[in-house]
Amino acid sequence: MPELTDLEQLSTALSSPNGKTQLKTIETLSTLGSSGEQVLMDFLAKSDRHHPTWTQGTAFLKLRASESSVVQEFLNREFPQGIVPLNTDRDIDYNSLQALLIEQKFQEADRLTLLKMCELAGESAMTRKWLYFSEVNQFPRTDLHTINTLWLVYSEGKFGFSIQREIWLSLGKNWEKLWPKIQWRTGKTWTRYPGGFIWDLTAPKGHLPLTNQLRGVRVMDSLLSHPAWTE
Repeated sequence: MPELTDLEQLSTALSSPNGKTQLKTIETLSTLGSSGEQVLMDFLAKSDRHHPTWTQGTAFLKLRASESSVVQEFLNREFPQGIVPLNTDRDIDYNSLQALLIEQKFQEADRLTLLKMCELAGESAMTRKWLYFSEVNQFPRTDLHTINTLWLVYSEGKFGFSIQREIWLSLGKNWEKLWPKIQWRTGKTWTRYPGGFIWDLTAPKGHLPLTNQLRGVRVMDSLLSHPAWTE
């Protein structure tokens, strides 16, 4: 069993501003048995539940993999559906999307994300199963934040619209530089769906979700320029 001081140091390291340190700390705690799991449970219990971070998401996923009945009872009591509040202004049910992302089923989650966005857009979009850029402009901020947070929290901070936006802005809003950066294109060749895409955490930052990328740049531009990200 690790010394109390070691656990205290690890607990403090969970609040580090350095993402790599946080990730390494969670990995270490998850190998320490019940004492490490207790630190992770305490971390989740004390964290801001209204604005979950990917650090909380990673701790949650590590605990979820535990065989401890104590851990599972804690998760079932405190986070029965997951750690992301499913806020919506359009009465959209995001439980199934959260469940897929918790299971790390990123390809299925990507397909469902598009369907949920079509549901946000309305009946016509649900019928055609793709989006017009003008429909994206009308998306409520609340729902975009919910979808983005789900992707961000359960991907170690690698995936989500906000991550794609950060990369896009860092490249001067240059689409021709963005596509290869997130591996949607190699040279002049577009990545083929679905086999060319990477459906796990080995993918580069911003690789997912795909956001209807086969329909050109206007939908993506509307999404990454949405007022939700400038709040």
